[in-house]
Amino acid sequence: MKELWVEIDQAASLQEKENLLSLAQENADVVLEGEKASNKSGILNITFLTDLNEKKIALLKNQGKKTAIKITIKGKEDENQAAKAAELGVDFIILNCFDWRVIPLENLIAKAHGGKSKLIPEVATAEDAKVVLEALELGTDGVLLKTSNPDELAKTVKIVKGQMPKVTLTVAKILSIKPIGTGARVCVDTVDLMSPGEGMLVGCQSAGFFLVEAEVSENPYVQSRPFRVNAGPASHYTLTSLQSTRYLSELKAGDEVLIINREGKVRITNVGRSKIEFRPLILIEAEADGTKIKTILQNAETIRVVTPKASKPVTELKPNDEVLVHLSAKGGRHFGVSVPEETVIEK
Repeated sequence: MKELWVEIDQAASLQEKENLLSLAQENADVVLEGEKASNKSGILNITFLTDLNEKKIALLKNQGKKTAIKITIKGKEDENQAAKAAELGVDFIILNCFDWRVIPLENLIAKAHGGKSKLIPEVATAEDAKVVLEALELGTDGVLLKTSNPDELAKTVKIVKGQMPKVTLTVAKILSIKPIGTGARVCVDTVDLMSPGEGMLVGCQSAGFFLVEAEVSENPYVQSRPFRVNAGPASHYTLTSLQSTRYLSELKAGDEVLIINREGKVRITNVGRSKIEFRPLILIEAEADGTKIKTILQNAETIRVVTPKASKPVTELKPNDEVLVHLSAKGGRHFGVSVPEETVIEK
């Protein structure tokens, strides 16, 4: 399995750093902050070397510590140093290839392949990651993505791990349920089939989204429609990428949407059609981590929200019931893109 290392660019804003750190801790093998290495399990026991001192490397290995060294390759001498690091068994060789020359990487892959060292080249984009992971067919053992862009990290996770990153879901408690009037609600019919526990993230506010289950449950009156999410009013937000939203009213055939399951796993599908009809609605308010969020859904037994262990029709919800939600970055949105610095009050 290829490894994904992430280093957050210091040029990133505070909110971008928080978003990146959350995404990286969930999906990366290693997150670097200076010379501190961690992942979602905690601090990793990796010592960064400043030179190739054979005795020191042997001592650290005897102590059960992992070793790493960063090498910038500008010429053959640097390439030889990286090759020597592999010979000495340095666990991780982090490579910054000057002007991104592929040939030095291919040389090092040929020399280090089958050994104990892992080659982790530094990249700035998902496209660069794809190039190095395919170099000399074998590819490097992983990549170190240095970025301030959460979407670039999401693309790189998909390339390195072969899957979309996870979305963090939080348990929220229902505060109130209130039937309201009739409104224009949107059914999103996708070109895929969903399973129990899968659906779309939908909400009144950009700060929080409820996981609304696809119509996968059968009942005596209506057949299941596993391609469909009865998603709520046309004015509602839905998450269409890990960092951007769209109004339900905007969705049309061919558009990409995200399918999320109870564990937060994400996959991309397309809209087959979007159908707007006027139906009675119900307002649901919940609280998670001190944040109050709301959604409005069709008031019918076939509309279900996902809970930590199953799902529940909106008609059966009561205060203190637990449901799964996604809390987004605070701030505003401009055409669906998060603007953390903007002050927005949503009610």
